[in-house]
Amino acid sequence: MPSTGVSHLDYSIDKANVWLGEIAKEFGTDDRRLAYRVLRAWLHALRDRLPSTVAAHFAAQLPELLRGVFYEGWNPSRVPIKYDQEEYVRRFARDANVHDSEVSQASSLVARVARRHVTEGVLEEVLHALPADMRQIAA
Repeated sequence: MPSTGVSHLDYSIDKANVWLGEIAKEFGTDDRRLAYRVLRAWLHALRDRLPSTVAAHFAAQLPELLRGVFYEGWNPSRVPIKYDQEEYVRRFARDANVHDSEVSQASSLVARVARRHVTEGVLEEVLHALPADMRQIAA
């Protein structure tokens, strides 16, 4: 892995790579591009549905590089965006480039990896901010 020469950034890149590797492994593949697409889709689908304070609390737990992915294109004055389970699935599938039928499994896999890396209870706070039907898919 190339070094940036900035230890804090190198650490963040290493941590992001750990997340991607674990997500790819959960999928049973070495495809890091798939892992990134799914992680990014999951982060954005959650972020846009959350109140800004909950989103910010969760983002603070992410490695700096993934925090940038999380906040990419975010407009805190427009959240939470009220959409239902069907819209969650549609958005996630489109952004991750997966079939609608794969969204529930993909979301669960990413949530499983996230639980390993964020402080206990933070992901539960995020999930409890979602409607119950969406929570079942996102977790």
